[in-house]
Amino acid sequence: MSWQIPTLIEADIKSGKAQFRTFQTGNGGQSILTVPSNSYVVIFGYDFSPAGGGFKQFTRLTSPESGGPTTVINSPVIRWFETQQIAFYTGTDFYPFIHHVDIKTTISPSNVNASAPDAEITVVQLACEEVNNTPIGRQVYITSTNDVTITHGLILNSPRASANPIPVTNRTPQSLTYGGSGQTVNTQTNYGPVATPQQFMQPSPKDYADFAFGLLPNNPDNQAFATPDVVNGLLDVTDYANGALGSAIRDSAALQYYLNLHYALYTEAVPDSRG
Repeated sequence: MSWQIPTLIEADIKSGKAQFRTFQTGNGGQSILTVPSNSYVVIFGYDFSPAGGGFKQFTRLTSPESGGPTTVINSPVIRWFETQQIAFYTGTDFYPFIHHVDIKTTISPSNVNASAPDAEITVVQLACEEVNNTPIGRQVYITSTNDVTITHGLILNSPRASANPIPVTNRTPQSLTYGGSGQTVNTQTNYGPVATPQQFMQPSPKDYADFAFGLLPNNPDNQAFATPDVVNGLLDVTDYANGALGSAIRDSAALQYYLNLHYALYTEAVPDSRG
């Protein structure tokens, strides 16, 4: 667990000024934490159990006996679960959090096959992949007088849309940054639908124009986060499981994500100095 109750909020809870609450959600990708009228909440931490438990993906690996090292990318079925996003929208502010989730891979002992005495000898192994859905704790500080919209989803792709060398400026000095290095670093990444993706611009949307990288595309943003899309963006885990894994796995509780929010409820008008 990597969060704790902030000292001032803990004092408010002990004095009766605030109430400690939890809110647990999961399964479908869209939830709403209701905030009563004339009240406000301060979310100060969450426990996140990633989606993807309860099943294993097996892949048959075959290679020539004399072959060198091989890079093996995790299977597309399980790769969707490797990157998962949680986002909070308060009606005025947006807070995205992306988590990488470990995939545990186990390779079986080698079996040597040859169909004939003079045939090329091959090494056959079986790779077993499964999601490590150990809960992840995170400290946050999100205040809201409105209902809080919570969105969860899986992310498979983050296509690079453009790359440019960073010029030397007073903010990107040579040797300390990529300024002047000549490397073509990522300056635009797409997170979302192919037609209208959310464009993550680097170093920032303003710098993209100032550094003469070209015109800003639609939907530029200085934060990396995905928007809903079944190919390049955010995908609901139950929708994905229904199509790719089948209803038996879809309906398994072990497959689902679970998110438990820890927050303080203040049943009073919000003060200007709440933070």
